[in-house]
Amino acid sequence: MGDDGPLFSVAELQDAGCLHVEDGNHGEYRPRPHEFGSGDTAFIRAANIADGRILFQSADRISDTALARIRKGKGRGGDVLFSHKGTIGKLALAPMDAPPYVCSPQTTFWRTLDPSRLDRRFLYYFMHSKTFRNQWQSCKGETDMADYVSLTAQRRLRIAVPSMGEQRSIARILGTLDDKIELNRRMNETLEAIARAIFKSWFVDFDPVRAKAEGREPVGMDAELAAMFPDSFEDSPIGKIPKGWTAGTIGDLAENLRRGVHPRDIDGETPYIALEHMPRRSIALGEWGHAEGLASGKLEFKHGEILFGKLRPYFHKVGVAPVDGVCSTDILVVVPKRPSLLGLVLGHMSSDEFVQHADATSSGTKMPRTNWKDLARYETALPPAELASLFDTRVKPLVGMILSNIHESRTLGTIRDALLPRLISGDLAVARASGFVGEGT
Repeated sequence: MGDDGPLFSVAELQDAGCLHVEDGNHGEYRPRPHEFGSGDTAFIRAANIADGRILFQSADRISDTALARIRKGKGRGGDVLFSHKGTIGKLALAPMDAPPYVCSPQTTFWRTLDPSRLDRRFLYYFMHSKTFRNQWQSCKGETDMADYVSLTAQRRLRIAVPSMGEQRSIARILGTLDDKIELNRRMNETLEAIARAIFKSWFVDFDPVRAKAEGREPVGMDAELAAMFPDSFEDSPIGKIPKGWTAGTIGDLAENLRRGVHPRDIDGETPYIALEHMPRRSIALGEWGHAEGLASGKLEFKHGEILFGKLRPYFHKVGVAPVDGVCSTDILVVVPKRPSLLGLVLGHMSSDEFVQHADATSSGTKMPRTNWKDLARYETALPPAELASLFDTRVKPLVGMILSNIHESRTLGTIRDALLPRLISGDLAVARASGFVGEGT
């Protein structure tokens, strides 16, 4: 397909029964404040779209009463979501098994109605292209409001519709790369879940100690490992803790490093992490920008150090730095006092209990912030050094695999982004790209 390939407006494709484009409810049909917080239906805003995915878990829920009143914007699996107001241009392809959801007035779904004429994955990738982006960028300032691409303007946008064979081939090539990226993401979720489960069992619920106290063998442990846990509890200033352990704080295990850097001393290509790059409830920090254009001082961090978002800590933004770089001053850089304590520190700082402590100790109404002085007071039972070190040897390989998957996914994303415009324009033959992707994955 070349630059002179067939282009059709959204309105033409809708009239032909190929495509349906619809945004969320405005005015009287929109969910009311008291209708949020319950129900099974996710209310999808631009903030709930990231990396081509819909973040259903972080989305608000609306009640069945609100859902019954809504007249449009009810999404389905396979829809392409497009953020068209405020933050414009975010895209996501809803999985076919997507849970119930509706679009907000700031998001639009693009639904393929005839898959024999328009492939949904091809549509999704075309909407990532420069050809498509240039179109919506040219009309986003047509109103006096914040950046906005109205539904009327969206109907004027033009979509390439090559032959079905070509659509499906392009979608398959680019989809192969995205599928591997998604596999890495899910693998990272599993690896993190394993690390969290071990941490919670050993250092929060004290399962091995409870088992031994009740005369049972700890589950999933050999005799040598089980012997490292006591068989009883004792009183301490923070309550019952395993016998032989000590009552302490996170401040006994870790410290906050403040390596300030002036913007003039930062190379423009230096990786830069802001709060917006940090996912919620995931230690896998797969996104970062670059320092070019930064106007204020930042903090330096090193690969493998812990980053904790101190602004609105209830967002639960905690992760392991995948690179050396600089970060926003709204992020704390934390390192263990001994390398063998990384697993223990990371387990605590990424736990729900620690984030709840951070939220409770934060100050400010609209923009609450916590600080290291208060975080360092977080109380916990400190295990013997040998046990903490053993836990670290189990967690570090999992963290290492997570970081490796992050870098592989970024490489695959770079390949995908390089292939996309050449495939869409026809500069790169589909057959040649298929061979390249096959070798690379």
